Amino acid sequence: MATGNVADASTPTRLTVLAGPTAVGKGTVAAYVRAHYPQVWHSVSVTTRPPRPGERDGEHYHFVSAQEFAAMVDAGELLECAVVHGRASYGTPRAPVIRALEQGRPALLEIDLQGARQVKRVMPDALFVFLAPPSWEELVARLVGRGTESPAEREARLATARVELAAAQEFDAVVVNHAVEQAAADLVSLMTAHVPAPAPHEAGQAVPPERAHRR
Repeated sequence: MATGNVADASTPTRLTVLAGPTAVGKGTVAAYVRAHYPQVWHSVSVTTRPPRPGERDGEHYHFVSAQEFAAMVDAGELLECAVVHGRASYGTPRAPVIRALEQGRPALLEIDLQGARQVKRVMPDALFVFLAPPSWEELVARLVGRGTESPAEREARLATARVELAAAQEFDAVVVNHAVEQAAADLVSLMTAHVPAPAPHEAGQAVPPERAHRR
């Protein structure tokens, strides 16, 4: 597991970490930000899982073997890493993140909850944003609708999602993913505000965790 100090006091703390439950649309929102907000630098994770339909190596993920992933961990090349759903490993290459921060660019890291907690230990001044579904029923519908998992895999992901939803209180802000375009706009608004604890936005935009759960 990659640990240690990531940057010294002179490094701009402009990293935003986006996490949330499975099937909430983290990848879709992050892809929209990448396509429509070119000023935002987007981290590309490495994973041992096979590509899903339409995913391209180096754009959506860096797809690597289990042996390659283990070598990256041993070499300290990952900012964070985790085994997700008991199957595939995911991680964030350390060097590209540091380069983007040193260049003063607003940087976005889209990862799972385990990874977000690891990053918080080494970069506590980053902004941590939780992407939440409008409702549990909507989350289930999205997971079933994408049709990329077997019934057993869906059940495992939904069980994980229940636990992940309870972690919203650990984050600085919550964005409710009613619509991808609005969620992306809310996220970028938080990123460019440069405040450690974002204030509540208007209805439909980013909200603090305690309010998000009442929607």
